[in-house]
Amino acid sequence: MMWCKYPDENRECAFTGSNASVVELQMEPPVLAFALWIFAFLSVPAAGYPNGKVREACSSMMPWHGHSPQPSPEHTISVNETKFRPGVHIKVSLSGPVFEGFFIQARNAENLAGPAVGSFMLAEERISQLLTCGLVKNSAVSHTSKSKKTHVEAYWVAPTDAPEHVQFLATVVEKYKIFWVKIPGPIISQPNAPPLTTPTSITPETLPTSQPVFHLTTSFNASGCGITKFCIRNPPKCDPGAANCFFLSFKQNNHSVLIEMSGPSEGYIAFALSHDQWMGDDDAYLCINEDHRININTAYLSGRTPPVLDSENGLEDISWRVADGLLQCSFRRNLRLPAYKGRFNLNANYYIFLADGEASEGGLIHKHHHQPLITNGMYNVTDSPKDVGGSRSPLLLKLHASLMFVAWMTTVSIGVIVARFFKPVWPHSLFGKEIWFQVHRMLMLTTVLLTSIAFVLPFIYRGGWSEWAGFHPYLGCTVMTLAIFQPLMAGFRPPPHAPRRQVFNWVHWSTGTTARILAVVTMFLGMDLPALNLPDPWDTYTMIGFVAWHVGIDILLEIHSYCLIRKVEVIDEDRIQILQSLTSAEAEASCYFIKKSTYREILSNTVIVKCVFSLTGSYI
Repeated sequence: MMWCKYPDENRECAFTGSNASVVELQMEPPVLAFALWIFAFLSVPAAGYPNGKVREACSSMMPWHGHSPQPSPEHTISVNETKFRPGVHIKVSLSGPVFEGFFIQARNAENLAGPAVGSFMLAEERISQLLTCGLVKNSAVSHTSKSKKTHVEAYWVAPTDAPEHVQFLATVVEKYKIFWVKIPGPIISQPNAPPLTTPTSITPETLPTSQPVFHLTTSFNASGCGITKFCIRNPPKCDPGAANCFFLSFKQNNHSVLIEMSGPSEGYIAFALSHDQWMGDDDAYLCINEDHRININTAYLSGRTPPVLDSENGLEDISWRVADGLLQCSFRRNLRLPAYKGRFNLNANYYIFLADGEASEGGLIHKHHHQPLITNGMYNVTDSPKDVGGSRSPLLLKLHASLMFVAWMTTVSIGVIVARFFKPVWPHSLFGKEIWFQVHRMLMLTTVLLTSIAFVLPFIYRGGWSEWAGFHPYLGCTVMTLAIFQPLMAGFRPPPHAPRRQVFNWVHWSTGTTARILAVVTMFLGMDLPALNLPDPWDTYTMIGFVAWHVGIDILLEIHSYCLIRKVEVIDEDRIQILQSLTSAEAEASCYFIKKSTYREILSNTVIVKCVFSLTGSYI
């Protein structure tokens, strides 16, 4: 019906079209970049006004479901009084077979097309709520949820300027396709009011007239792309009849434009014209598959709120086709539609969004399958014909992901390995410090630099904090903090033999290890965000492979280090036994040889060769 709400947020939808939908271009506070249109077609599935906030229906009382109302009412309205004075409370009851939604008003019985009269008070707050229609506060009552009900009550308060005769009207929704509009209720009158002379009649509401709809007999083709029509294709240069091709074309003919749109979707496909790469103030067009019949709608996107589907859209020559997994629709619209609010002039430059997703019963659309395609620049579709593509992932976010991957899967890992296992191999000095330390410091500072650059990019793209990325940004900020803390802490490193050096070593190691673990978790969470448009599940498998490779290398090097040390200890014990059996002169010569040996040079600080003099019992 006409009422909709996100299940996890207290935000109203204002759908007035036949296929209530949510087209939120999954993105964030406006600024630079993209889909955040997200097309958001997005975020969560819409459900046709289950919360009963139906202010858009105040005048017509019509749920724009794309279906005609039922002719014969099955529900009745009753009151406890037939006479009223200003300020009196009249009990109003609505009852009948099980229904989900309702909408009750009181109107001047002599002018039922006029505004609502008087105000209401609730009798059952759990299942009903007050709404304001026009300038009259609490002038209507509606449901709060789709819960089943057979009876509802409310109290009508007569205003001081009430007309002489008042009639109650109700709209009742049994289910999405079955509803009754403006069910007439009893007429109540003020004392001494003259008899009602104007007969009361209610003209049944009908859906707005629309253009005839035809079926396409053949698939679209790209033969005129870049020559006679403006085309957007993804993948680039794909055939509109191919199973994986998303296609959108514009062909001008005098003062109108023929638009063709197709893609591999069983639910919906849609495109929008936007002045920037962000959701808000956009002109959207949707082709929605409902029971193998396509409904073509227009909508205006205002800010980061759900779209309002138009009851009248000014589209002509509507046709569609569903075959071989492809949803195709075409229509014609004039270059300018001044009579239709929210329709952009086509002879101007716009970013163009293209999205698809699932649709459920009643034409309700759900979050898109993947990030919407957005053109890389602004185009005038009535200008010289072009054949362009677009991107489903913004460049800034690609750079963010790439830099983070390089920093935390390469430079930091290599830096840790160098510090852990290469001290005996690179003991020589370079610019006053051991080679291993210089390499370790360079890699770690590179990690901090890359992380800092990558950290800033999403904020530039989003224009602020992202509310739609889950725990990813919070963990990312934690990793950034630890990455900066590490080099600052290293600057206050105590001397090697200082009492606090052991404490520093443990804090330095634990901070670095925590940062590495959190960085890996953050990357796993980030890979699932739609803005990156990574191939699922292979992105996860690849990441698991990298992590397993690094963990495996660490384990192998630890085993190798242990075996090496153990081998040296065995050799050292053998040499001590040999030296103990030698004379003093022989022992002194053997110790001198050991100190000068290549093996001694290799082991340097790791192995201490003990030269034992059997005569003195002393060590060299």
